[in-house]
Amino acid sequence: MKAVPQLVLGSGSPRRKELLALFGMPFSVRPAEIDEAQMPGEAAGDYVARLAGEKAASNGLEPQEALIAADTTVAFEGRLIGKPRDAAEALEFLQNMRGRCHQVHSAVCLRYQERQQLESCTTAVYMRRYTPEELDAYISSEDWRDKAGGYAIQHAGFHPVERIEGCHANVMGLPLCSLQNLFEAAGLSGNADIARDCMRYLQIDCTVWREIRRIETA
Repeated sequence: MKAVPQLVLGSGSPRRKELLALFGMPFSVRPAEIDEAQMPGEAAGDYVARLAGEKAASNGLEPQEALIAADTTVAFEGRLIGKPRDAAEALEFLQNMRGRCHQVHSAVCLRYQERQQLESCTTAVYMRRYTPEELDAYISSEDWRDKAGGYAIQHAGFHPVERIEGCHANVMGLPLCSLQNLFEAAGLSGNADIARDCMRYLQIDCTVWREIRRIETA
């Protein structure tokens, strides 16, 4: 495999920049602006896949560049929950999801040499029964801004999640093992040890990385 000459992240998300850095490759940031409105009847997985693809296609690409675009949304009780518009909506989201399960859907797209490839990932997230005081403190921190569902799984003070079933990095907005699959499919090196590096960085023990990476176990 050959190395990526110039890697571009088509997102301004601090979480995506943080996670992409685990590949150990230099990259620049060039966010794309698209219409993110959901189409009538569009399922969550189809929605994020369409947006990730549109973000990749709309971003200018030089011949020596490889572009990564991604989109993430939360599905709860049959509806999509994106980024809250204000503190009141963030509070509503988190009150409704308290002690219950929702799904986080992400799609990541790699555009390289005029070819686009995409992978999707879904994680089930079980929220803990945080107190009204904890919730008020989190809303006041304004950490909910620019986050699908209005929360950050990694927030040390609030730690809203009790447990998950699936990829942890997906909940942060960039499923790393899925991205490594795309690198390899495009003939790019990426980071073959990304699952190990992800677990070490996030201080977790992932049970699904082999399944995502399509590695057979004896």
